Amino acid sequence: MNVNKLSKRLQAVASRIGNDAVLADIGSDHAYLPAHLVLTDRIRRGIAGEVARGPFESAEATIRETGLEGKVIARLADGLEAIREEDGVDTVSIAGMGGPLIASILENGKERLSGVRRLVLQPNIHAGAIRSWAVANGWHIIEEDILEEDGKIYEVIVLERGKAIYDDLQLRFGPYLSERQPPAFRKKWEREAASLRKIIDRMQEASPSEERDIKEAKLKRSLYEILEVLGNGEENDRQ
Repeated sequence: MNVNKLSKRLQAVASRIGNDAVLADIGSDHAYLPAHLVLTDRIRRGIAGEVARGPFESAEATIRETGLEGKVIARLADGLEAIREEDGVDTVSIAGMGGPLIASILENGKERLSGVRRLVLQPNIHAGAIRSWAVANGWHIIEEDILEEDGKIYEVIVLERGKAIYDDLQLRFGPYLSERQPPAFRKKWEREAASLRKIIDRMQEASPSEERDIKEAKLKRSLYEILEVLGNGEENDRQ
């Protein structure tokens, strides 16, 4: 992967960045995303935020090698502290992290989102944490995507300002993804269902206890929700 050829998951993120945006890419992975978007005339300028010095120096190297000094700026900062008021950032992207970590970054730096209109987020796991944060903080989902790359499945969630109410299933599975159910969505949750079945089967071989029963009931509820969303009604009845 380089500035000219993004990974499939970063291409999915890039396609959701609005034209002429001022982008802050947090955890920028060599600054590939903002550099690519500037080089293809998609955005005006970009900030590449990194919390560790090694990745920060890699981002700086990419900027130098592509001649983008002044168009893309690397900042060594924790999360959204990479954003300064004078930057005029209107779009933030965070990709390649767990959903709870992305939600934590947004929560800890939400005072720096005052001028931001769009969040493009790509969690590797536990995307529901982002949806819950959005509802609690006045953002709503305008688009969701899911894709598979190198055997791993990734989600993309696009947020804009506005109130929304989602039920528990929509928070977990995504209001748009659970409605469309593309192949990668079904594959992800069928994998999760199979994993839960194995865990439940092993638990049933263990000695009975109140703690085991509570854990088993929680896992069965989680499995039931997956089967309900996937529409496996007959199997639901057997749980």
